[in-house]
Amino acid sequence: MTTAADKIRKGRKFDQVLAGARHVFMSDGFEGASVDEIARVAEVSKATLYSYFPDKRLLFMEVADQECCRQSRDALDCIDPEAPPRDVLGQAGRHFLRFLTSTFGQQMFRLCVAESDRFPELGQRFYNSGPAVVRREMADYFETAIARGQLAIDDPLLAADQFGELCKADLWPRLMFGVVKSVTETEIDRVVDSAVEMFLARYGT
Repeated sequence: MTTAADKIRKGRKFDQVLAGARHVFMSDGFEGASVDEIARVAEVSKATLYSYFPDKRLLFMEVADQECCRQSRDALDCIDPEAPPRDVLGQAGRHFLRFLTSTFGQQMFRLCVAESDRFPELGQRFYNSGPAVVRREMADYFETAIARGQLAIDDPLLAADQFGELCKADLWPRLMFGVVKSVTETEIDRVVDSAVEMFLARYGT
């Protein structure tokens, strides 16, 4: 199978196309975004757009890759290795949950699931460009906190996964099943604060 990356050709207006696509996808979502509108916003011809991305799905995933990388960098910027675990967990958890529950984050997840059988590399790219990076950095922070006697964890990578799952409680399933359409900052604070308390009850010293 040819991978998505193999089908993408880069050129002089590649970044211009991506910037226009990001704007349209953020505004209209994957299904609502039209190739005509993306080309108009990017100020390129449809022929130019198709020369880079022959499939709208590929364009969306390239935008998603860049967005995941940006979100990962932002999340890592809020991790102060000198701060106590409660502060780091609260900041990282809020950043993670805000992105996960955003319209763009939900669309990315749904697209990866919908296309996973035909294009398994899409999910791999999404995971490697975002979740895997933050997972590794959180595990590294846990190791630092363990050395300082602030946490007692045998498997830092598993603990990073567990904290992520705690942050998804309640809000994420209801969004995915269409029970609610959006969440508030108050709801995010409630879930993350509870996740931090539960995590520290298990691993805090």
